[in-house]
Amino acid sequence: MQEYIFEVNEADFDTHVLERSTRLPVIVIFTAPWCTPCEVLNPMLERLVQDAEGALALARVNVDENPRLAARFEVKTLPLVRVFVNRQVVAGFAGTPTEAQLRQFVRRLAPNQGNLQRERGLSLVRRGQWAEAEAALRAVLAERADDPAARLGLVKALLAQGRAEEALDWLTNFPPSKEYSEAQMLRPLAEALAEAFRDADLSPKESDDLLEAIYRRALRLVAAGNLPAAMDGLLEVLRRDKRYRRGEAHQVALAVLALMDPDAPETRQYRQELAMVLF
Repeated sequence: MQEYIFEVNEADFDTHVLERSTRLPVIVIFTAPWCTPCEVLNPMLERLVQDAEGALALARVNVDENPRLAARFEVKTLPLVRVFVNRQVVAGFAGTPTEAQLRQFVRRLAPNQGNLQRERGLSLVRRGQWAEAEAALRAVLAERADDPAARLGLVKALLAQGRAEEALDWLTNFPPSKEYSEAQMLRPLAEALAEAFRDADLSPKESDDLLEAIYRRALRLVAAGNLPAAMDGLLEVLRRDKRYRRGEAHQVALAVLALMDPDAPETRQYRQELAMVLF
């Protein structure tokens, strides 16, 4: 559960708290090594966040080491708790409530069971546990077939398992939502995989030139869920020909990045490499 309980500082607060809060509530506890009540509150919060199983996150800020964050959020007493949703502070308290009060506070933040299952599935997508993510998200979609976040997550899980035709089915008539543009970004990858599988063989052919062989291997790696290796191959293709297959390789590379954990340093590095190759 360390993915959901972590330390943050002035350099990464916006990434790990504000950006993450667009996907799930993030509880921030402002603390310090000398704060005795903090030592009581912190483990209680950790247990409750662990019990939420991916529906909430907990970030710790050491105010001694991060005075600018303390000033930014007007920390005047410790411990101080603030809850972020969609980049905004939506709740909080100062001091140490009883465990019953704290449990009630956290319960109000946690999504309903359907949303909890969806967040669990999306978390599994970010971790690259494709089969488990598929099972969790199908359970959500059995009850709410038009849930756009669950549909998008399922499409990603299917593509990373090489099931492009199923992914295309879920992309068809995708509901209007903030997920719509990312769903459309995945379509070129789904179509490229579907076309390649219709040939019944994704392995390089004797008639392929070098770039086509590298490209087909990259598609095969996507279908096997090996996204970093697939990106390496796609970057190699684009270094040699930025407009390979009339821009298809570029679109596929963007789609593969969309399958990867957006918060992972590896993903940010690949984004930078892609930008350098193209521009």
